Amino acid sequence: MLLQGNRRAMYIFLLVLTVTSTATFQGWRTLLNNFAVEVGGLSGFDMGVVQSVREIPGFLSLLAVYLLLIVREHRLAALSILVLGCGVCSVGLFPSVYGVALTTLIMSFGFHYYETMNQSLTLQYFDHIQSPIVLARMRSVMGATNVAIGVALFFAIRFFEYKTLFALLGAVAVGGGLWAFFQDPSKKDVPPQKKKMVLYRKYWLYYALTFLAGARRQVFVAFAVFLLVERFGYSVEAVTMLFVFNNVVNYFVSPLVGRALNRYGERRMFTLEYGCLIIIFMIYAYTQDPYIAGLLYIVDNIFYNFGIGIRTFYQKIADPADIASGMAVGFTINHIAAVVVPFLGGVAWVANYRVVFYGAAVLSLLSLLLSQLVHTRPGKTVVRD
Repeated sequence: MLLQGNRRAMYIFLLVLTVTSTATFQGWRTLLNNFAVEVGGLSGFDMGVVQSVREIPGFLSLLAVYLLLIVREHRLAALSILVLGCGVCSVGLFPSVYGVALTTLIMSFGFHYYETMNQSLTLQYFDHIQSPIVLARMRSVMGATNVAIGVALFFAIRFFEYKTLFALLGAVAVGGGLWAFFQDPSKKDVPPQKKKMVLYRKYWLYYALTFLAGARRQVFVAFAVFLLVERFGYSVEAVTMLFVFNNVVNYFVSPLVGRALNRYGERRMFTLEYGCLIIIFMIYAYTQDPYIAGLLYIVDNIFYNFGIGIRTFYQKIADPADIASGMAVGFTINHIAAVVVPFLGGVAWVANYRVVFYGAAVLSLLSLLLSQLVHTRPGKTVVRD
């Protein structure tokens, strides 16, 4: 992909922040379930509460639009990474349900506000053909970063305690945030963004798909790995190696998804994704094999890459000045369900864990039905590697 001037500067800016935030977040995610069970003694219900708390900042992503009144988007992105790093640094110091919830809340504010700015800047600076490729490449880089962190943790867990590992992981994001704070990759020819929250009827399908994606994804994020640890007895080393293998696969698959979106369009990609997810969640509910459960985790993550289609769909139907507010609104809508689903899932888990995955299958079916209303023409991929 050929990029010049400030668009190349923005690409590098987002690349550095994506690498550092991914390294920190993936490390936190890899260690959290085992830390919670082995050190904190948290139950499935406790983890549901923690995951609900984690999504509160996502629900409050709408405030990002108003923060743009006093700080520029790229600066807010850098500050968000700093907050993410500080939250992760603190996790190991508070091994209780309240401590894990508090540090998760801090980490999550940084993570979600950066993701809001990241998506907004990407859709502003790169056109309809470039944006799927850029988004997919970022996912590919995230996969490579996750592999590196997974390998490092696989060996580090043998020599360091959780407290030290969380501190080191947080320091990576702090370093990236400090570097980015003193950069200026902005460009004046980008359309000015509206600094207010507005819900437009013409974007209703984007809002609906985003809402369902948030609810469905939280079932996977909150309970897929917990299922592997609690029901199938995965160790931290096993979880780490699963993450490593998963991200090796995604490193190669993610760029293909970006090209496929340009070639086939969002509706066909959504149909494939949601149809397969219905099957995946039903198998989750009934499998008794730890290897099949691990394989489902990998396959589910492959389809997670298809989620960039919701953003490229919005880019194609939105006014250029609505990109920043649309991303903030989208994140908020995504997390309305995400705040509630983990808590409800935790309650359902106590009664029967299968109910959690039945619910995810129903959400996937609703997404499949709505996705048939998406009508965007596939673009021709003219991006050169």
